[in-house]
Amino acid sequence: MSNPVFFVPAGSLDGTGPGSLFVLEGSEARHAVTVKRLGIGEPVDIVDGAGARLTGIVSDAGPGTLSVTASTVVFEEAPAVRLVLVQALAKGDRDELAIETATELGIDAVVPWQAERSIVRWKGERAARAHAKWQSVVTAAAKQARRAWIPEVRAALDSAALAKAVAAADLAVILHEDAKNPLRTVLEGASEWAAGEAPREVLLIVGPEGGISPREVTRFSDAGAVTALLGHHVLRSSTAGPAAVVLASDILGRWS
Repeated sequence: MSNPVFFVPAGSLDGTGPGSLFVLEGSEARHAVTVKRLGIGEPVDIVDGAGARLTGIVSDAGPGTLSVTASTVVFEEAPAVRLVLVQALAKGDRDELAIETATELGIDAVVPWQAERSIVRWKGERAARAHAKWQSVVTAAAKQARRAWIPEVRAALDSAALAKAVAAADLAVILHEDAKNPLRTVLEGASEWAAGEAPREVLLIVGPEGGISPREVTRFSDAGAVTALLGHHVLRSSTAGPAAVVLASDILGRWS
């Protein structure tokens, strides 16, 4: 069984090596002690959300602190090909379900997208609260999956801003039921640069409940995006992104 994971701020593990004593404090320590009830001698992982992972043994547990003696400290490299889920805002928390599942499956970043047909709207103070909620969702999912990396939650985009992001992307894929080419065909065509050393990004664009509007498809296609068919059935907004992450991770060698 894998060790429980607790997060610390990025860079907190710098200079820590085998045999070092690391003291976990704050809310993560309280959760470890009062909820998980970890005790002396139990294994645990401490990760900084940016690739560093300390694996060690609890040497002391007190109110608000957990002392861990490091056995190993490693840095897990980020994938050569980064997958970014552009998730349209959706009702019924389906957008949050999508990013939660995609995080467990290995997504590297998520982008909230205010699509033309999105019923949910992020405006004013609600936008800040909603963005913070998305960050909380992916952080919790990363912990559940025992990940060393926490996906980045980028700024929300409207369709005009997304078109600019598409133009700047290495590859942007619109998941669309009317597409002619399967997602596998589109991604296999990118295998040559995917095998290179330079980090690249693939945007996976998922529309809202009502689908991506024809005007948006044209706009993004004109900016350089390609459409791709994910399967023979129409998937919900909460399902399409995670399904694409699984297929892309396999084709691009992220799971090798």
